Amino acid sequence: MATKGSAVPEGVIERLPAYLNCLMDLEEERVATVSSQRMSDLTGINAAEIRRDLVHFGSFGIKGVGYDVKSLAGRIQKILGSDKPHRIALVGAGNLGSAIAKYDGLRKHGFEIAAIFDKDPARIGKRLGATLIHHPKEIDQVIGHHGIYMAIVAVPPDAAQRTVDQLAAAGVKVILNYTSARVTAPDGVQVHNSDPVNELLYTLYYLRSRKQVPEG
Repeated sequence: MATKGSAVPEGVIERLPAYLNCLMDLEEERVATVSSQRMSDLTGINAAEIRRDLVHFGSFGIKGVGYDVKSLAGRIQKILGSDKPHRIALVGAGNLGSAIAKYDGLRKHGFEIAAIFDKDPARIGKRLGATLIHHPKEIDQVIGHHGIYMAIVAVPPDAAQRTVDQLAAAGVKVILNYTSARVTAPDGVQVHNSDPVNELLYTLYYLRSRKQVPEG
């Protein structure tokens, strides 16, 4: 693990999920050991950078043998905090919300959509997968009952701030905002804005600057 008081660069933390996904795929293929070069081939991250990143958290791997896939995956899960299950609330059961609820990657990493909220009367009381859909007015009660502290917001932009306020008041500490609205939250509540359109526009700028997409 990282030494007490040491600061791990943000870039290292951002790359850990890529390493974990790679290792979990190898586990499914029953691969026992993997070299940093093989991880590089699978993730697109330089092998030397992979080795430097992992050194922040201790000694991994055996020279000439590589990393034990199962052991390293377990260590990274512990570092990221995904070695235990986490319950998530999803607000918005439309097209985007439904896709998020059905995404197998969440379950693969121990995230459970434990509560879903939507104000559409046609959806309330029905189930999305195995999870019951509640009216947003029940956010406080349901989140408290399930002990939920993470939530995903997939509502229309004009409802985003109101939804974040409700979630924060109910005790949610981590909110992923999948709308185009920029929202704020009280101290102690972390909000990550992740609108897919904004991400694509951000990426498109760099592709155009490198002349990798047509300008006309």
